[in-house]
Amino acid sequence: MSEKKYWNMEMELLLNTPQMREIQLKKLQKMIAVLYETKPYWHDRLEKAGIRPGTIQSLEEYSQKMPIMDKETRRILVEQTGSSLGMAELTMGAELDDIVLYAATSGTSGVPTPYPHSKRDIQIYSEQFGRMLWRIGVRPGDRVLHCFGLSMYMAGVPYVQFIQEVGCSVLPVGAEAGSERIAKFAKEFKPTVMFCTPSFAEHFIERYKSITGQDVKDLGIRIILCAGEPGAGIPEVREKIETAYGAKLYDHGGAMGVSCDCEEYQGMHHLADDNYYIELVDPDTFEPIPWEDGARGMMCSTSLEFDGMLWFRETFGDIWEISTKPCPCGCSGWRYKVVGRADDMLKVKGTMVYPAAIDGVVNSFVPRVTGEFRIVLDERPPRVVPPLKLKIEYGEGMTEADLPGLEEEMMKEMKGKLSITPKITWIPPYSLERSNIKTNFFERNY
Repeated sequence: MSEKKYWNMEMELLLNTPQMREIQLKKLQKMIAVLYETKPYWHDRLEKAGIRPGTIQSLEEYSQKMPIMDKETRRILVEQTGSSLGMAELTMGAELDDIVLYAATSGTSGVPTPYPHSKRDIQIYSEQFGRMLWRIGVRPGDRVLHCFGLSMYMAGVPYVQFIQEVGCSVLPVGAEAGSERIAKFAKEFKPTVMFCTPSFAEHFIERYKSITGQDVKDLGIRIILCAGEPGAGIPEVREKIETAYGAKLYDHGGAMGVSCDCEEYQGMHHLADDNYYIELVDPDTFEPIPWEDGARGMMCSTSLEFDGMLWFRETFGDIWEISTKPCPCGCSGWRYKVVGRADDMLKVKGTMVYPAAIDGVVNSFVPRVTGEFRIVLDERPPRVVPPLKLKIEYGEGMTEADLPGLEEEMMKEMKGKLSITPKITWIPPYSLERSNIKTNFFERNY
């Protein structure tokens, strides 16, 4: 008997179809009724928007009426309630006593966004994880080396639990353990799958060799799932990691998306339409952007079933570009590429530039560069007085005489692909701090 194509053959066949939009609308209508009748905070927001149970007859009508919730709204609620827990209690769909697990973002904006989970939330997320892992070839019996930060991160302890729920064994070492401990665990327990950030996967290539004297390819890892930052979708980064490990690299992004087996990166297939209603909005005006192939805008999410992790037309600043046409891989689901973050966007002489795009250009010059760089900011973004300043590590074996020619080539690529002419400062290999969690692309001097 041939293996089934999808983890959930019933629901995944309906992704990106008119039938799925009908499912989304029914779930949205039910969620509106529950929140209106049981949660004072949401009752007031819905009332102010002119939304009551039974009044919303289409997803488009909901998008036009319901106001956006963003980080600033959350920050104000934290101030009003006195804590992130108070804010979470106010905005979640469940009662505080129903929450069995807490996680949070890393809080780069100053206020961590809480991710409270009820038992039902864990079941829903485990189902979504099953869909994602099945797509990339992970099966019960695989051993997963977990290298995301465990401490309070969404990709930490919650992911460990979701992986177990779908039948895989987990090695929950965590980024906090450091490269040496991770290397020892990997060598002893022989994982078949690794979960980590792209920057850790790159960093571990060097560190594993220095710690064990062996190449990471000797570990026998066959699948790497990366998330948390740009990289897995950048061709040059992808090639570097896949070549070093002898493994297939997949990209995983917010709202449960995962990339496919296409040789050319097609973005991430969104696998959770039955749990989220996703929109694109203008990052400046918050007006809805028409949902069509090639559309680009700020992602906005509405939870359709969750209790604790409740988002209702909420945006986190991620800029997505979507593809609604069938993927060459033949699998279901519309796709998205994370172009960047609204709060990471830089404007250089009117040109919008994202760190992920710079990362792609820099990594195209490996091994003449290490791939590590920093964007030097002397004033608060997004406006940058030209030229944009970059610190870039040159590669091992490069001499001072090699750098002018390398710089000329890189400047040409930056100009052609990004429409910028940066000022490059060359620094020796391994001068910049490596992170086991997320790479900070910025050096802020203001």
